[in-house]
Amino acid sequence: MPIISITSDPEALTITSIGAYPVSVERLWAAWADPRQLERFWGPPEYPATFTHHDLRAGGGANYFMTGPDGERYYGYWRFKTVEPGRGFEAVDGFCDAEGNISGALPSSTLRMTFEATEEGARFTAVSIFDSLEDMETLLSMGALEGYELALAQLDGVLAQAPAAG
Repeated sequence: MPIISITSDPEALTITSIGAYPVSVERLWAAWADPRQLERFWGPPEYPATFTHHDLRAGGGANYFMTGPDGERYYGYWRFKTVEPGRGFEAVDGFCDAEGNISGALPSSTLRMTFEATEEGARFTAVSIFDSLEDMETLLSMGALEGYELALAQLDGVLAQAPAAG
């Protein structure tokens, strides 16, 4: 299975996800850079994601929502601090409302994504870094680890298909 591990480290205040795939770094990057591909694996199957905005550049941002089984929507955002195409990005990852206003009720984290070539293809490492143990525990209590596992398990299927021309 291409997901190697998804772990939490309370001492480092991190959740780390690692996946390795038999594709090029460019193909793996494209899955994260293209919102139509990204929304096919960012949310767990029961909570699919829809990206309403995706501007992958330093100073840019992304807005999305996940739709639950009963139609309820959960809104999130990324604000890109740095972007190195094909190599990685760093973003603030948090919750917002339908208009994109940042929620003060739920914590945000810093998401550091790196992409690298391997002998077998390519690997990503996603590290979510929290400001406090309380912030991390809040996300873990909301099912973050399980959500990452279910969501990222879908990346195989996305990578197996050619990206849509456009």
